[in-house]
Amino acid sequence: MTQRRENEVPHRERTRRVMIGDVAVGGGAPVSIQSMTLSSPVDVASSIDEIQRLAEAGVDIVRTAVPNEEAAACLPELVRNSPVPVVADIHFNYRLAIAAAEAGVAKLRLNPGNIGKPERVRAVVDAARERGLPIRVGVNAGSLERDLLAKYGHPTAEAMVESARRHVRLLEDEGFEDIVISLKSSRVPLMIGAYRLAAEEFLYPLHLGVTEAGTPRTGNITSAVGIGTLLAEGIGDTLRVSLSADPVEEVHAARTILESLDLRRESVRIVACPGCGRLQVDLIRLAKEVEARTRDIRKPLTVAVMGCAVNGPGEAREADIGIAGGRGEGLLYVRGAMVKKVPESKIVDALIELIDEVEPDPEGGVRGGDQVTWTPDWDESIAPTP
Repeated sequence: MTQRRENEVPHRERTRRVMIGDVAVGGGAPVSIQSMTLSSPVDVASSIDEIQRLAEAGVDIVRTAVPNEEAAACLPELVRNSPVPVVADIHFNYRLAIAAAEAGVAKLRLNPGNIGKPERVRAVVDAARERGLPIRVGVNAGSLERDLLAKYGHPTAEAMVESARRHVRLLEDEGFEDIVISLKSSRVPLMIGAYRLAAEEFLYPLHLGVTEAGTPRTGNITSAVGIGTLLAEGIGDTLRVSLSADPVEEVHAARTILESLDLRRESVRIVACPGCGRLQVDLIRLAKEVEARTRDIRKPLTVAVMGCAVNGPGEAREADIGIAGGRGEGLLYVRGAMVKKVPESKIVDALIELIDEVEPDPEGGVRGGDQVTWTPDWDESIAPTP
């Protein structure tokens, strides 16, 4: 396994920075989250509604397919009403790429080797450069060039990087360097290998993704393994989790991946024990309900949902807000101080009330009763029920 040496500057700190609308990608910018609409841009109302839901879920950049002139003609209205930058996904037709640039999109996803003559590449580059638009070169293991498949026998990391190199050189030959690169595969080891090789060769921002990852049950795990491995190695500037599901699910998964690596901290993080025979509360129900009710809350708080007195009080004290389950009841903690005892039926409501009231810790995790700025409602004589 390739590991970044301790003193080596992460790849994402060294990549060229590009701007996708008002979102910086590369050069040490925060890793951004992308998704793609299921709606056709021809159905402008549905597309705008879908983008709005994605923005509310936390997406930074949204891509839309532009398969024909009718779709391209609808882009100006879509761009005008989108709360986040819009990327046009183009295949083969350079005129659609130019039309998308003229419509005001923030980036083009297009492989220049697939649009024909050099003058067509030049026309697209000129349209992008004039408007300050980056171009993403997107290599997919499932659609490699025939000569590369003949050369390598099957999709390999080396074949994918060679394909990317070809497309990148076409842009560089036109003096264009606002480039983003992706090298996606549905096979996690192949995807990881391709991005590692790309990080050795290119200093362009890398767009991470496990393509065609499947339904959330399997897709979330394969995406977390592939994308998470690379992010932990300092590789990757932006990402999309590709799921056969509502795209909002992609955004939630991407946020979870980034927050698990401390690359983003803006949501409620749930810590919950797996449970055992000591449980005296319905821990699984509590944890699921807390997760569901905090999913869209934008506060960087850690909430511990613990089921018994073994690890419960300790974990609850280490969290911003915690619950330690007892016999049909729970003890609530705020940053190390026990503040309330509540019956099991009121635990979730009490936790949500605390989440609304408690502000994020500016010290980034310092715990202890002297850090509490919330007035507790508790009796000092209360102790955990044996």
